[in-house]
Amino acid sequence: MINVEPRSWCQAPILAMEEVTFRSDTVLSDIHLCTPNHRHLMVRLNGMGQPVFLSQFKFLWNQDSQTDSGAEGGDRGDVPTEETPAGTGSSGSPPGSGGSSEGFSLQASTDSTGQEWVGAHLDEDGDLDVVRRPRAASEPKPAGPPRDKVHPMILMQEEDDILGDEAQEGSTRDVIKIEHTMATPLEDVGKQVWRGALFLADYILFQWDLFQGCTVLELGAGTGLVSIVAATVAQTVYCTDVGADLLAMCQRNVALNSHLTASGGGVVKVRELDWLKDDLCTDPDVLFSWSEEDISDLYNHTTILLAAEVFYDDDLTDALFKTLCRLAHRLKNACTAILSVEKRLNFTLSHLDVTCEAYDHFRSSLYQLEKLEDCQLRFAVEPVEASFPQRLAYERIQQLELWKIFVEPVTSPITSASTAP
Repeated sequence: MINVEPRSWCQAPILAMEEVTFRSDTVLSDIHLCTPNHRHLMVRLNGMGQPVFLSQFKFLWNQDSQTDSGAEGGDRGDVPTEETPAGTGSSGSPPGSGGSSEGFSLQASTDSTGQEWVGAHLDEDGDLDVVRRPRAASEPKPAGPPRDKVHPMILMQEEDDILGDEAQEGSTRDVIKIEHTMATPLEDVGKQVWRGALFLADYILFQWDLFQGCTVLELGAGTGLVSIVAATVAQTVYCTDVGADLLAMCQRNVALNSHLTASGGGVVKVRELDWLKDDLCTDPDVLFSWSEEDISDLYNHTTILLAAEVFYDDDLTDALFKTLCRLAHRLKNACTAILSVEKRLNFTLSHLDVTCEAYDHFRSSLYQLEKLEDCQLRFAVEPVEASFPQRLAYERIQQLELWKIFVEPVTSPITSASTAP
């Protein structure tokens, strides 16, 4: 076996954002891929000419208590659900309702057809054997689209209240509405909804007290889902990413979910933050730029940093960790970064084996950060046990992970190995 020392993000070359290139053409999030029976309401075309869809993600407030982490093998998880009908019951409190996190009781969704989920079937070579149920000749025509087809629905201007009418069947606090795209180039994956974002949102709703009244900064916010959930309990959330079109989508999603943040008084501020630039954009002529008041509030009050599903390219992973270090040195208070990542396995020709290179690089970056000799700050890294309750309807798999980075000022000189007696 040849051991190759991982490239340090500390010495990684600095690239301009437009110089970051990818080797994939089209990417589709599992959140959208696994829900073909649900309607995808296309509401408009974005500035890039891409179709924009509107989906509802169900909060599981009103069901029996269930802690489903997927950590026991992931054979059975929540059915990935968009536009899920509202449940019944009275236990628990929705975000923004002013209730505490105690007493929340939830249960994973079940298949509406009543069928049980079973383990994967393998053929004699160990390959996945997909068995489809034969359609009976006498079976009536199904009411909805068949399982193997996706039927986007075009939502006309005069039909803008369709989703609103459906939401009225339950409480408006039972759903979060998100505009997103599907099947984008890799550089536009932030415009889709990813499992890691829902996983991190679950943790925020579980650790209610940790976020209560805080100032939060999310890096690489994408559609803004995590920032919106964080704003149901935090005082101020800076929802940051790059690209005017993506940030405009974030802003629209914040407006669509103002009913979730209004009661708690949380504010979401959508701003541009480029990991490949040292300074924040303060040009007033640039959309989503920072005011001096914003920057002062960010550096003086931020105590929590978030990032969900942004570790898919080594150069961008290096840039994110550099940004974390840079921000940590500028923040007035000690802070905690919470990172969500999905360990994706891919077969590569270079290895002739199943590997997870992006995840391995992420773990290597965590190790380097913890071992970083800094005379001002100390970085401590620890994994978060995925045993917290599931409060959003999606498929929670065992490859989802959360990591915490605790950043504190150094109270005593650090002795390096070379200077130790």
